[in-house]
Formats: sequence, C-alpha cells, structure tokens
Amino acid sequence: MLTTRLAPSPTGALHLGNARTFVLTWAWARAHGAALPLRMEDLDSPRKKPWAHDQALEDLRWLGVDWDGPVLVQSTRHLAHVAALNTLIGAGAVYPCSCSRKDVVSAQGAPHAEDELQYPGTCRGRWAGPEDAFADVHRPVAWRFRVTPCPVPFDDAIQGRVELDPASSGGDFVVARWTPDRWHQVGYQLAVVVDDAAANVDTVIRGDDLVPSTPRQILLQRALGLPTPSYAHLPLVVGEDGRRLAKRHGDTRIAAYREAGVTSDRIRRWIASTSGVLPSALDDPKPDVIRWSLVPRQPVVVRSHPVPDGPPD
Repeated sequence: MLTTRLAPSPTGALHLGNARTFVLTWAWARAHGAALPLRMEDLDSPRKKPWAHDQALEDLRWLGVDWDGPVLVQSTRHLAHVAALNTLIGAGAVYPCSCSRKDVVSAQGAPHAEDELQYPGTCRGRWAGPEDAFADVHRPVAWRFRVTPCPVPFDDAIQGRVELDPASSGGDFVVARWTPDRWHQVGYQLAVVVDDAAANVDTVIRGDDLVPSTPRQILLQRALGLPTPSYAHLPLVVGEDGRRLAKRHGDTRIAAYREAGVTSDRIRRWIASTSGVLPSALDDPKPDVIRWSLVPRQPVVVRSHPVPDGPPD
C-alpha cells in the first residue's frame, strides 16, 4: 500500500501555499488509495506558537482534508531520533562542530545568498567528541554530517530528473545540537528521515523549496540503511516579488479567509485552477484526474488576495 503524509509545522498559521500543498497531497492520496498519516513537525521550539497546532488541524478540516489515524507529534519521537543519531556517531558519519553562523559566513570570504551558506569543513577531525569541543571553546556544539563530494540524483514526479551535490551546496550539514548536560536536540533533516521510514512513507509530497534538502536526506537514508521514498515537489505559491508568501504579501492565512466568510469551496476551486485540474476532481479524486503531469511547473503568483473576496480565480 502506498503511503504519503501531511506534515504541518506549528510555527504559524497555514496560508494559501500550505493549503494548496496539503489539499493536493490529500487528493493524490485518496485518488491512489494511499495511507495518509499526519505528523505535526514541532521540533523548531523557538518558533512554535501555542495556538498553531490546533489551528492547523482546524484549517485542514475546514478545507476538507482528513487523515488516517491519530496525529503524531514529532517531539514525542525523541528517543528514536537520538538512536539514529547514535548510529551515525558510531559509524563516524558525523562530527562535532563549534562554528557559529558568523564563523561560516566569515570563512566564505565573499557574500552569498542566505540559502547558499557554504560550510568549509573547519571542524572536521578537530575533536574526538562534543565534550572536548565544548571544553575547548565554551560555546554550543552541533553534530555535522560528513558530505563526500558527489552528485546525488533522484527522479522527481514533478521536477523531473534532479541531480545536486550537497558538498557544493552547503557542505557538511547540521543534524543535531548538543548541550553540556548531554542532551541532543535532533534537527529537521534527520528527524524527517527517521519518522518517514518509521511510518512506511514511500511517497513524499511537499513544496519545491525543499528540493535542496532532498539529497541530504537521501545521504542520511543511505547512512542509516533506510529506504528512499519517491518525491514530488510542488512549485510554491509566491507573491509578485517572486518570494514565498509572507505578511508582506497581505493576509493569506486560511483562518483569515474563514473568519471573513470565504467558503472552503472558494479556496478549493482556486487550488484546482492553479493545479491543472477541474474543481470536481478535488471532490471525488481519481487517478486519471489527479496526476502530477497536469501541475504547472512554474510558481503560482498571487497578485491580489483581498479578504473577504478570497484568492483570485
């Protein structure tokens, strides 16, 4: 049986872009008879909002999105995440690093875009363990995954053949944080790999802003002996400036539309119109009408979205 998943994060309100990804994921799952668990990805503690968990579930239900089984809260999986980290430590696949973001920026020697921050491997082989690193520099320590220069190809159901080399697009990447009380805070890249495998997820559907993360996750899957799922990365919904939706683009929160009296059908019709399918396809999803080949490859540009009128058709 195929399995995909919904993975909202309680760091803020769901907006039109989130809604499009989740509704299309739901439609694909229901059309193809796939299991659809929901995992609340709440590891980003500093950015978590106390109201966001419940509101995300309320927004999804209002959009007509249901899921299979109870909601899994990612932070409850800490022991499994640490077990995977210990496997990587035992294999020598990760090493302790004390570099701050400022250190990494300085080491580049030239300005880069934020998503192009390149780690130069400063701490590789520097310390035997995080205790030694902390004793030496007295500041936070991270575990970084060793990346060997080599393209990592994968076939994406929407993007086509993708081939990226993590060594040249970020370098050795952080998988966890360590504190002097020996507490490990595992990060997104490792946690998502472990949790997808545990839930038997074989199809990952998400926004194409996460395409650069996919080769890193494939490397982690290989290091942990876990299967690699298939991927479908949906083009993002962006503002006229080409950037992902944010407050600067106006209020595109699903809760704002709902509170203003916009119907869920209005939002679903907009999602259908931007995804190459008829609105009826989302009411009764079938394999012949929910196909990734129908989805436009370019970003969806929202030029105006006045509440209460809702998103433009």
